[in-house]
Amino acid sequence: MPLALLALAAGGFGIGLTEFVIAGLLPEVAADFAVSEAAAGWLISGYALSVAVGGVFLTMATARMRPKRVLLGLMVLFVVGNLVSALAPTYALLMTGRVVAALCHGAFFGIGAVVAAGLVAPDRKAGAVATMFAGLTVANVLGVPFGTFLGQAYGWRSTFWAITAIGVLALVAIAALVPAAGAEDRQPTSLRTEVRAFASGQVWLSLAVTVLGFGGMFGAFTYIAYTLTGVSGFAASWVPWLLVLFGVGLFVGNLAGGRAADRDVDRTLVVVLAGLTAVMVAFALLASSPVATVVLLVLMGGFGFATVPGLQMRIMRFAGQAPTLASGANIAAFNVGNALGAWVGGMAIAAGLGYTSPIWAGAGITVLGLLVLLPAARRVRRTAEVVEPAEPALV
Repeated sequence: MPLALLALAAGGFGIGLTEFVIAGLLPEVAADFAVSEAAAGWLISGYALSVAVGGVFLTMATARMRPKRVLLGLMVLFVVGNLVSALAPTYALLMTGRVVAALCHGAFFGIGAVVAAGLVAPDRKAGAVATMFAGLTVANVLGVPFGTFLGQAYGWRSTFWAITAIGVLALVAIAALVPAAGAEDRQPTSLRTEVRAFASGQVWLSLAVTVLGFGGMFGAFTYIAYTLTGVSGFAASWVPWLLVLFGVGLFVGNLAGGRAADRDVDRTLVVVLAGLTAVMVAFALLASSPVATVVLLVLMGGFGFATVPGLQMRIMRFAGQAPTLASGANIAAFNVGNALGAWVGGMAIAAGLGYTSPIWAGAGITVLGLLVLLPAARRVRRTAEVVEPAEPALV
């Protein structure tokens, strides 16, 4: 495994911490700045919106720059954002720090995925992308519980100081280990060339599958604490540990999905999305059983994040020689899916359908993603079947 992949994973770990750890610190932040729970929650929503914006526009703005230089600049932005958060004397400045840090998120993973794929042989590209995203999953498994504990014990600012230090270490690792140039995949391109990738219908279909397929899982996950306590009967003190198990599922699913996608992207996505739907249906039906809930929570995380390497590789594949902007747009699509799933799940609860309704809604959204993917994959396969017999005649 190239050491550069570990450097990219370190950056992903720090970014994952910034995104997720705030959820465990909202009570302390709200109390410190004397704001409502809803206002504190905007620190999460504002971050997600900024990720979607940065994933597209920062990638566009840096299209002509060397990828390594861009990655270093994004990590500097990440460090500055978290430093501002750690020092913020007001809620407004804390929000500013969150937005600054979030702007680098989408572009980092979008450009980093292209760089990671260019570091390995063609038959290992999805696995390389999965390795980079492993930093994000490790942040869920280990970093978020530790960051929450640190913030509760020493104040929420201590968590942001720790994330700032992690960002500095990741910056040094990327500077030392990621090659400056080499493979064709990592050469800078013009903005016009990058935008041209969106002429492909398959790129748009891939974005739709990302929004729907991943959004369904996130919609179910957003309100999972209510399901665990209100339906499954777990005490609130159990929720963080159950979320650690969910994070283990994310980690394993991400790596397994990357290996499978290296063999066949579309087939992997079809199987995983179908499996994710089945798991969420079973979860919704069996949520009153604590044992079934534990098993299905892990499986939901596993199947949910097994989609990520395949979804990222699919759009890069159809973007051709200009995958960077499309890759960044796909990171934005993940966050649009997060917002969609959370909104639909919230609407279901507000309608009085109960705490399992977000899981049912998530299963329905995922089915829509599968219905988009199936004809798109069939079209790709049909095109390959037409081209393949013609090749001998051209020789």
